[in-house]
Amino acid sequence: MTDIVNKGLLLIISSPSGAGKTTICKKLIDEVDDINLSVSVTTRKKRKDEIEGKHYFFKNEDEFRILLKQNQFLEYANVFGCLYGTLKNEVVSKINRGIDVIVDIDWQGTRQISKQLPKDVVKVFILPPSMKELENRLGKRDSEDKENFKKRMSEAKKEISHYKEYDFVVVNSDLQLAVDQIKLILFSERLRRYRQLTLSKTIEKLI
Repeated sequence: MTDIVNKGLLLIISSPSGAGKTTICKKLIDEVDDINLSVSVTTRKKRKDEIEGKHYFFKNEDEFRILLKQNQFLEYANVFGCLYGTLKNEVVSKINRGIDVIVDIDWQGTRQISKQLPKDVVKVFILPPSMKELENRLGKRDSEDKENFKKRMSEAKKEISHYKEYDFVVVNSDLQLAVDQIKLILFSERLRRYRQLTLSKTIEKLI
């Protein structure tokens, strides 16, 4: 049997806050071979348990701005006063080596990346099972701050309104089921003809 060399893909996972995308991404990393989580650059301060190059690449604002001027990012955003960006080389080098990359971003970041890597992205949007369940999850996070809770719910509704910009929509009513559904999407996308780089050689041997 001939082994076909594949090009990797960029799996974008988006959802409103509280819908479970971070947990889903972690489970995919644990359960699927040849897939990495994209390591972003950030200007926010490093926390005690975080490791440089594993959780983030930590930069000050001047260093971030230099990378931005050099067109080093696939996407970037200002989140609560801190800058975050997805490094182009970090993603493209892995894709070219046949490694899939997961990136956890919002719809705005998804738009930016899609313009730069239109044939390499697979976009999955995660929905909560209901707004009531989302309220319960966010309420547990922000029970001490009603204003913040209202803001998060408002932002969640805005995020959900962009679901049509995604290739696939998965409802996270059962975590493992949602993960398994995304695995099916991932495995199917790996078989797209144009991602099978040595397919023509295999076909030549067959015919």
